[in-house]
Amino acid sequence: MKLKHVFGLTFLILLADQLLKFYVKTHFYLGEEREVLRGASWFRLHFIENEGMAYGWKLGGDWGKLVLTLFRLVAVIFGTFYLRHIIRRKYHLGFVICATLIYAGAIGNLIDSIFYGLGFEFSDPYSQNIARFFSQPGFKGGYAGILHGRVVDMLYFPIITDAHFPSWLPLWGGESFEFFRPVFNIADASISFGVFLILLFQKRFFEQHKSEIHPTVETSTQVNDDVQVS
Repeated sequence: MKLKHVFGLTFLILLADQLLKFYVKTHFYLGEEREVLRGASWFRLHFIENEGMAYGWKLGGDWGKLVLTLFRLVAVIFGTFYLRHIIRRKYHLGFVICATLIYAGAIGNLIDSIFYGLGFEFSDPYSQNIARFFSQPGFKGGYAGILHGRVVDMLYFPIITDAHFPSWLPLWGGESFEFFRPVFNIADASISFGVFLILLFQKRFFEQHKSEIHPTVETSTQVNDDVQVS
């Protein structure tokens, strides 16, 4: 796999991620939810914004947001050099693809964190306004400064709803249960899928690379105490 193929795959993931985010930001008010397919309640678009990591995890306060954005930026810079390294060292194709998925997802959420606060108006769930983009007429200014934008999430798959844990279960007995509860975006999915595949196929990915670095040397020379093979 060549570097141009890595950048091509990265571009396609970023394009899909940013187009969906832009559509949701400019057509949904914060908290709005719609079924993607009529009658398919298990697949919805649910517009939320989070200040933190994938699936809504976050660090506290403005400083936490700033640290997280800078961490993403450093990770993306490191990822650029790392991808070039593993391509040159001819790592397993599957591993290169997985690393690219993680890299593209990190860039996707980094774009939100750096630019969305400047480029979009504030989305108020109470007035149910639809935020305008800076190039749209009537734009009143961004909702946050640079590096403090919120990540847009919208993919929601509540496959199991209105269920409850068995009453005999410790701690959670009788409490309501929903699967799958988190709301995420394409960038989150790209990162998660890449990590999952690396964990699943790590033995295959890295064993092949080790064998390429240290190939087995075969010799027909008989080796004993009197013969030295150099």
